[in-house]
Amino acid sequence: MNAAPPPSPSAADPLRSANVAASARPGPRSALGRWLVVLLVLAAGAAGYWWWRSGTHSHSDAATFVARRGPLRINILQGGSIRAVDSQEIKCEARVGYQGIKILRIVEEGYEVTDQDIRTNKVLVDLDSSDLQKQVVQQDIQFESAGASLTDAQQAYEIQLNQNLSDIKAAEQKVRFARMDFDKYLGDSVTQGIIDQLCLERELAAEQTNATAMATAVVAAAPHDAMGGPAPGPDTNAKSTGSVTVTASNAPPAATNPSPPAVVATNSAPSILIDFSKYAKIDLLGDGEAKQKLRKFEDDLQVARKEEGQAQVSLEGTRRLFEKGYVTKMDLERDDIANENSRLKVQTAVTARDLFSKYEFPKTAEEALSKYTEAVRELTRARKAAVSKLAQAEAKLKSAQGQYTIQARQRKDLYEQLDKCIIRATKPGLVVYGSGADDQFFGGGEERIRQGATVREQQAIITIPDMTHMSVRVRIHESYIKKIKKGQKARITVDAFADKVLDGEVSRVGVLPDSQNMWMNPDMKVYLTTITIAGTNDWLKPGMTAKVDILANELTNVVYVPIQAVAPFERKQVCYVLHGRSTERREVEVGDFNDEFIEIKTGLREGEAVVLQPPETPAHEKPEEAPPKPSLKVAPAAPPGAQARLRSAGGPTCCVADCQVGRAGRDSARRSVVGLAG
Repeated sequence: MNAAPPPSPSAADPLRSANVAASARPGPRSALGRWLVVLLVLAAGAAGYWWWRSGTHSHSDAATFVARRGPLRINILQGGSIRAVDSQEIKCEARVGYQGIKILRIVEEGYEVTDQDIRTNKVLVDLDSSDLQKQVVQQDIQFESAGASLTDAQQAYEIQLNQNLSDIKAAEQKVRFARMDFDKYLGDSVTQGIIDQLCLERELAAEQTNATAMATAVVAAAPHDAMGGPAPGPDTNAKSTGSVTVTASNAPPAATNPSPPAVVATNSAPSILIDFSKYAKIDLLGDGEAKQKLRKFEDDLQVARKEEGQAQVSLEGTRRLFEKGYVTKMDLERDDIANENSRLKVQTAVTARDLFSKYEFPKTAEEALSKYTEAVRELTRARKAAVSKLAQAEAKLKSAQGQYTIQARQRKDLYEQLDKCIIRATKPGLVVYGSGADDQFFGGGEERIRQGATVREQQAIITIPDMTHMSVRVRIHESYIKKIKKGQKARITVDAFADKVLDGEVSRVGVLPDSQNMWMNPDMKVYLTTITIAGTNDWLKPGMTAKVDILANELTNVVYVPIQAVAPFERKQVCYVLHGRSTERREVEVGDFNDEFIEIKTGLREGEAVVLQPPETPAHEKPEEAPPKPSLKVAPAAPPGAQARLRSAGGPTCCVADCQVGRAGRDSARRSVVGLAG
């Protein structure tokens, strides 16, 4: 069918222009239709959006996972560093105070100490000992001065000891002589009664007991020489004479702190007045000088009286003869004078006897008694003075010994400190600066170990690890620490030798969080765990980075899904099971889990597909938020590096093609599961 030819422009132009102008003006019916179309499109979009939000849309393009049944390895993977199980840590043992001490020389780090170095006493570290050497010189001077003072005190003690013995011996001799003079004058029988009456014997016996106890204490307390031998003392073979104290050779041994001797209380002689005139009788006196003198006076009186009698008889006879004229008057006068002379002799003898009995005898007897009493008291004073002087000498000696001991100890200590400035090889191994820990922190003015650095007391300078027995120390997050047990097997991979897998075993699990990590990050609690490497590997070096895969548990024939497929809902754990184009929210009971998969005990069967990214819950289905409870556990953050896996460890793994979910979703799901499970 052929189309009609178009009209000429000249004929149709006016009419066409009018029609076009008329059609260009909009009418009321056309505008209303367009608004209706717009409203329908918006309503359809809102309905589609609501349908998608409510979960009734198709999940053909959502990331899903088909629940599996089989073995599930519960592994814990953590990075750490290689270190020796046993190591010799050499510290600065010199007491250097707050200023520290400089390192003059030190072997290079990594030097291998050999047995030859040990035999030759190779110097590993040489510390600056100039200040210690100055202190040693000063201490030597003080030590020599203390030694001289000790010698002087020892000699003074010996001199005082001998002087005390001499003084006591002289006093005892004086007492003995005074007693002998007293006995000589009155006789021992009379003097014994007088002494008993005055209790002088008891006082002397008590002093003798005290003297024996003091002598024993002196021997026992004889200070020892500071070098270990006993200080020279009195002659142990001295014999006793009279009442002199005997120092026996079997005296008690020296004691460090002897107890003081038990001193018997002694009372001075009572003030009893002795009337010696009653003893001025021959029958009451003993065989002494006073009796001898009194007997002589009596004899002289008797002789005088006999002579007087003869003179009287002769005078009477001469007087009768004179009356008869047989003798002259001169003969009478001579006999009369002889009679008077005899009478005067009797008076003189009587007066001499009376003077002796009344004055000379009591005086001499009292003087003898007084001398004896004073000698006894002087002996007591001598003994007490000896104890006092000996105590003073002993105190000086002990003080000198103490000073000598202190100076000797300080001198020995300084020499030991001087020796500690030279650190020599005592064990073969590899030299590592510092404590050898990979997390050692230099702070508070500490410098890194090097030549010329200043180290403080007890700071680790070098460490020599035992290369035959190595381990790995890792930090386990608190959410996994309950799964770690001593004796669990582990596989270790060193970054420098990634193609080699080592076997190990958990040998130590920390019971408290790492204090250093708590100081760096208080919100993250980790526990130091040591895994001992089996066997000996020459290529292992301290400080190498390693990954440890600890087999905490191995489940058999369990249903498991990726950990991000489980979500919390109303304090429960649910999975979103896919049914055609819709999902079903289903409550599940979870079991153990690792970094990727979690065990489903009930609520899910093998072969069912679950959505890895749960859909958002519509507003009308969301449960009302309950006020937070103080006892609700907050899920801890996952430890750094916990998502890494060793593909060589075996067991089920989730690849990117299976789940199509990023690491952030898996970590969020793990935190939710751990928080609810806790």
